Amino acid sequence: MAERRFTASDFEYTLPPELVAQEPLPERTASRLLVVRRPGGRAAGRPDGRTARRPDDQTAGRPVLEDAVFADLLELIPPGDLLVINTTRVRPARLVGRRPSGAEAEVLLVRPAADSSWIALGRPGSALQPGKRIALGDGVWVETLEVLDDGRRRVRIVGATVDQTLERFGRVPLPPYITREPVPDDALRYQTVYARRPGSAAAPTAGLHFTNALLDALSARGVVIAGLELEVGPGTFKPVETERIEEHPMHAERYEIPERLAAVAREISRLGGRVWAVGTTVVRALESAADESGALRAGPGETCLLITPGYRFRVVDRLITNFHLPRSTLLMLASAFAGYETTREAYRHAIARRYRFYSYGDAMVII
Repeated sequence: MAERRFTASDFEYTLPPELVAQEPLPERTASRLLVVRRPGGRAAGRPDGRTARRPDDQTAGRPVLEDAVFADLLELIPPGDLLVINTTRVRPARLVGRRPSGAEAEVLLVRPAADSSWIALGRPGSALQPGKRIALGDGVWVETLEVLDDGRRRVRIVGATVDQTLERFGRVPLPPYITREPVPDDALRYQTVYARRPGSAAAPTAGLHFTNALLDALSARGVVIAGLELEVGPGTFKPVETERIEEHPMHAERYEIPERLAAVAREISRLGGRVWAVGTTVVRALESAADESGALRAGPGETCLLITPGYRFRVVDRLITNFHLPRSTLLMLASAFAGYETTREAYRHAIARRYRFYSYGDAMVII
């Protein structure tokens, strides 16, 4: 039977607006967790038998969906498995200033470029034309140097260093579906407890549910925890606007695979353990850094990897993820991992049970 060709419209769904979480819960691990047990216990697209679940973990036919809370993850990850987290830190990269007319303008710094300049997004576009400046205050400006082919800008900060500018004027870059302005608590809650080096314009949101206490408990249980870095860009929120998915432009994101993670992953695989990815950012980094046998290559890299149903996963066996936007590449990745119909059934279940969606929302684990 011919393999189905998916289009962007296959990843549409209707979400009641009130299910878009606007605030985090008071307790991170109190988020709900939808446990998705795949039919037959095999990761969609894996080329080997390593992902077949243990005999006591098998299901057949339709997926099994179980309502839980995130703290229950402690009982789901067995000793000897590897939990991979993204330790990138979100920059306060949103800058709001004034044009010479006095009208407001906004710039989002995405990543460093050459000659101390930065790749950025901004609005309105007319305020970010070459040679124009946006005043942030106290003699600090954002000057546009170039308009790039993809619509992004190359800008520079005038009157202060970038670090000084972000410290004085930077705001938390909350995603566009959170319609309120940031509050001081967002600087803590739109950040994982294990965030380290600043590098991202958006949070790896599946990790927002973890606390240090839960991580310590997992370690005490015998779960191995290791980190990588993938610098999340704002393209993570960009819907696929072309009907042919392969025509969607994926912006490059930088990642770093530490030597320790590569060595631990090889040993876990040798011993028959499973690799659990905390979020789609971890999946993209691991799969991009793997060779055909599934062995990880340590070191830096860039990924434009677009994962859709039919993709053959080489590293990841289990996925912890939030619920994603319609027509998003993240929803396509989750559908590739769980299976298209399983993912659709899981989302119907989550909407019917009034789960909270997106960055500050609830989570799903696919096993």
